[in-house]
Amino acid sequence: MGDNFDPAFVAGHSLGEFSALVAAGGLGFAEGLKLVSERALAMQDACEHTPSTMAAILGLEDQVVEEVCASIEGIVVAANYNCPGQLVISGEVPAVEAACEALKEAGARRAIVLPVGGAFHSPLMEPARERLAIALEAADILSPRCPIVQNVNATPETDPEVIRQNLISQLTSPVRWTQTMEWFVAEGVTEVVEVGPGKVLQGLFKKVDRSLPTASAVVA
Repeated sequence: MGDNFDPAFVAGHSLGEFSALVAAGGLGFAEGLKLVSERALAMQDACEHTPSTMAAILGLEDQVVEEVCASIEGIVVAANYNCPGQLVISGEVPAVEAACEALKEAGARRAIVLPVGGAFHSPLMEPARERLAIALEAADILSPRCPIVQNVNATPETDPEVIRQNLISQLTSPVRWTQTMEWFVAEGVTEVVEVGPGKVLQGLFKKVDRSLPTASAVVA
């Protein structure tokens, strides 16, 4: 980002939370790469334990999706709160498929099973959480130069130990991105800059507040 990178807050969606922490000086680049690699390997191992998947649910309120998932036999939970009207669910294959049918009946505009081989951000990632916890406990996490709004609670954090524990919990907890964007708006943030290729996160932000300026910044 260069020496002029001076945000008031940072946040990252799922894996991007590690990038955000590196950008804010709370984690070294090389150590961040090691943690991301360990996270990927741990999640892959967890995926092989139980047939599992995810599905995108469009056009329903979050509470309705949560209630329907709670009524389904088996493991299926809300995993990614991406923006109002877009929530990804995660769990065992039969449970996700049953939830999709029930959600369509409840009025979902679309319920799309995603081409993924795991139930990320669900209780089925517990083996991955345990493995990543070992790596994170050994990692040198510092106080970032600005607060990082974390996925598990959509709350700004600067305490290295709190950040560490939230990163561990992230694997089995939902990504509260909608709540993170709503927090930015409530806090009075005046501009949002998406770092990296594409404009996916900017598009999600426009679903929360279309009037707030957004921009892209690609790391050279």
